[in-house]
Order: sequence, then structure tokens, then C-alpha cells
Amino acid sequence: MTAAKPAIDLVALAPVVGELCQDTKELSQFPGGRMVLPSRDAVIQIVEDLRSVLFPGYFGTSDLNDESLHYFVGATLARAMRHLEDQVRRGVAFGARHDYETCDHCADTAQQVTKAFLGKLPAIRRLVRSDVEAAYEGDPALKSKDEAIFAYPGIFAVTNQRVAHELHLLGVPLIPRIITEHAHALTGIDIHPGAAIGEKFFIDHGTGVVVGETAVIGRNVTLYQGVTLGAKSFPLDEHGNPIKGIPRHPIVEDEVVVYAGATILGRITIGKGSSVGGNVWLTSSVPPGTRVTQAEVRDQRHSHGSGI
Repeated sequence: MTAAKPAIDLVALAPVVGELCQDTKELSQFPGGRMVLPSRDAVIQIVEDLRSVLFPGYFGTSDLNDESLHYFVGATLARAMRHLEDQVRRGVAFGARHDYETCDHCADTAQQVTKAFLGKLPAIRRLVRSDVEAAYEGDPALKSKDEAIFAYPGIFAVTNQRVAHELHLLGVPLIPRIITEHAHALTGIDIHPGAAIGEKFFIDHGTGVVVGETAVIGRNVTLYQGVTLGAKSFPLDEHGNPIKGIPRHPIVEDEVVVYAGATILGRITIGKGSSVGGNVWLTSSVPPGTRVTQAEVRDQRHSHGSGI
């Protein structure tokens, strides 16, 4: 019996392969070296290792006791930092178009960044544990803090963002965004690494939440599903391109609640203790203690959680 002839032969493939490779030629060539990118899989594994250090016994392994805890945390953290240094070096080299293998500057920068990030981990742990406390205090359906750690998408996404934020502050390219977009893909919660977030931050339900790059969120803030803290407009430079890095997202002060579907745009301030009702579209600042609803803005105290 004669073997079937392949539908596509090498002659047909050749021109398509050539055209595809031609379009990527600029990306694949670097002066004096070759392209070396960070590994998305490696970055995600680093974050999972860090999650098991921040919540030992919940992730990584549950077989821990007083004797094995220090060994597990130490070994896991050493592995994560070793891999982080390599990924940061790759990111810095790629961003600067330097040769990963020979550039001393990239190697030194990665070492310094990794050491600085390591020193931030106790503070990150305090913040993520405060987020768990906020979830437990703010959600009557939550039976235990363990449930929040294991299962709540808001805790997962905010933990990723707190790790990414510190790397963002240290000037690391690419890697912080890989970390937050991984959480975005899994949870539907999109928080930019640049957003500055205070302690006891709770995202309830979570799907569709968007927090922009320059947003500032105070202490003990709660967001419900579908909330957007976004930019109202994008100022352009003389060439018509968006100006990068300018403050353009909201400031949400302490003890604010923003209910489902609310959209808050621009560099405005939501005053301490305020609440923003469901589906509100808000583009102007409100003073502390304000209750914002679709029908009106009233200066009155509001009990968090009422009407839900």
C-alpha cells in the first residue's frame, strides 16, 4: 500500500518560513550577542515558591513542623532568589539590549536587585497577611482565614501584585508585568505592578477589577467585582504619543468601599471613609465621608456593607 503524500511539502513551507523569520530579524539580533529573554514559566515558579514562603504549610508542602519549618523556608527561599537573580539579569539585559552572557553591569544589577528584594520580604508578608485579615473581617461568608488563603482570587491576585510592586520599584523590566498578568489570566483581576496599595486591601469576588499603574490605594479599602480605577484621558506628546509615567489614576484614601461595577477615572481623590455605590461613573473628587450613588452625591456616613 502506497503511503499518503503529505498535504504540505517543504517547497511550500519555505517561502512562508522565510517571510515569518524576516519579520522577526530585528528582535533576534543584538549587537555583540544573542537574544536572551526571561522565562515566563521560571518567573511563575519563583512566585509560587514565594507564596509557599509567605504562607508556609498552605503551599509547597503541608508536611511541616517546628523542626522542618526553618529548613523548608530557607531552602525554598534560596532556590527562589537564585532563580530570581537569573531572571532579573535576563530582563535587564533584554531591556537594555546588552549581552546577557558578557555584560557585567547586568549581572551586578541583578545581584543588587535580588538582595534588595530579599530584604523586602518580611514587609510583603505583613501586607499579605493583613489582606487575609481584611478578607476575614469583611466577608461574612468566609468561615476561616485558611479558606481565604487557599481559595480567594483576590488574595491570589493581590499577593502577586505586592511581589511585583517591589520589583517594579526596583526598576526591573518585564518580570513584574509577567507576575501580575499571570494572576490576571487566572482570576480576572488586573492590577498593574505600579499601583501603590496600603495594608488590609480586600477584593471581594474580584472578576473584572482593574487598577491602573499610578493608582494609590490607602489602608483598609474594599473593592467589589467589576470596579475600575482607571485613567480619564491620555495626554500626548508633540509626536502624538501617550506621555508615560504621569499620575493619571485615582487616589483612594483609607477605609473606602467601592461597590460592584463602579468606574472611577482620572487623578481624583476619594476621601477617607467614603463609599461609592454600584455602577457609579465618577470623574471628580469627593470629600471624606461621602456616599456616592447613581442618583446623587450626599455627605453622610455610610455603614460598610449595607445594601449588599
